[in-house]
Amino acid sequence: MDIQVPTVVLDGTVLSILSKEDTYGYVITKTVQEHLNISESTMYPVLRRLKKNNYLTNYDEPFEGRIRRYYHITDEGVARLAEIRTAWSDFDKSVNALLEGE
Repeated sequence: MDIQVPTVVLDGTVLSILSKEDTYGYVITKTVQEHLNISESTMYPVLRRLKKNNYLTNYDEPFEGRIRRYYHITDEGVARLAEIRTAWSDFDKSVNALLEGE
């Protein structure tokens, strides 16, 4: 059974990846896919939404004759990531308590 990944969790995973280093969409997608069952087409709308909300910016760099679009977390993105981490921790404890019968 697959559990659908909520938007806020996808936002948090992307912001968390970018909190470590700037990178491009393919690497972000593959990193998330190592842990969650999501399609590549799912991630680019997430990146666009985060950019629209000023949680990240992007810049282009040449690579082997092409241009790669790199993403960078903003100060607003760092603050949003902290909010998501706190909310996730509370949610995780509550769901685990229910599922484990505590």
